[in-house]
Amino acid sequence: MKKEITYQVSTEVKELLHRWLHWLQDERRYSAHTLDAYARDVAIFFDFLYNYHEKKLCSLTDLEKLEVHDFRAFLSHRNTQYIAKSSTARELSSLKSFFHWLSQNEILENSALSVIISPRRPKSLPKAIEAQEAFKVIAKAGDFNKKEWIGLRDIAVLTLLYGCGLRISEALSLNVEDINHNNFLRIKGKGQKERIVPLLPIVVENIKTYTKACPYRLQSGDPLFLGARGERLSPRIIQRNLEKIRRYLDLPETLTPHALRHSFATHLLAAGTDLRSIQELLGHASLTTTQRYTDVQIETLKKEYHKAHPLEN
Repeated sequence: MKKEITYQVSTEVKELLHRWLHWLQDERRYSAHTLDAYARDVAIFFDFLYNYHEKKLCSLTDLEKLEVHDFRAFLSHRNTQYIAKSSTARELSSLKSFFHWLSQNEILENSALSVIISPRRPKSLPKAIEAQEAFKVIAKAGDFNKKEWIGLRDIAVLTLLYGCGLRISEALSLNVEDINHNNFLRIKGKGQKERIVPLLPIVVENIKTYTKACPYRLQSGDPLFLGARGERLSPRIIQRNLEKIRRYLDLPETLTPHALRHSFATHLLAAGTDLRSIQELLGHASLTTTQRYTDVQIETLKKEYHKAHPLEN
């Protein structure tokens, strides 16, 4: 059970925070996980203010009077705690969202935060695996379960992740009727945004093989992928199985369910698929997010170049 978040603020500000979070949930369709992250981010800031202003609960008037140096002091404080820049950038983004909401609802105006530039996030490339490694991972998925149908289930799930580029949460949220005869999937991704993803014949075949072997009767409205007791399959089960496969095949620790999604995109790009199509298949809101895969391809080319060029030998 998650620990309740406390805010070092006045009753009035606390009520506004709850209204903002409800707006994020109802209007922006943010997930419970995202809402929890936003709530904790602003709580960290108000904890800082409480101590920075000598144990004084932050009021609405105090929010209006906050100056640039207050926000910079917060960033400096987080830096002294050796907090990752990516975490501080996210906290700042959550704060900006709250202040923007206050402004949009004509509750208060404070432009000081708009002057603050987020810490530069370290550039990280998606960790993809080679196509042959992906084939080996899928082939091995059925070897770590005593019950045959569970092994076939895991093969179907991993084939779906690599064959369609789904997030693990998207794959395991599928119901029986979502696999239709048109060989297309209608996926609801982040922010409840829908996208259409084509199903490769091998994906359909592996799903059919699993459903035929499944001891539970799968009907419309039921989860497609079931756990051993007939409940909707937990992502953690797939993660654990992938850890076993990774160790057996001596693959890097970066091999996660999400790495199969990255591999899907990287291999499509290498085969000549245009970025816009990959963006649609992955459900990225911004093309900038998809463009990271061009960096992955460049890094791969560099490695191959240094490995093969005569001057390097």
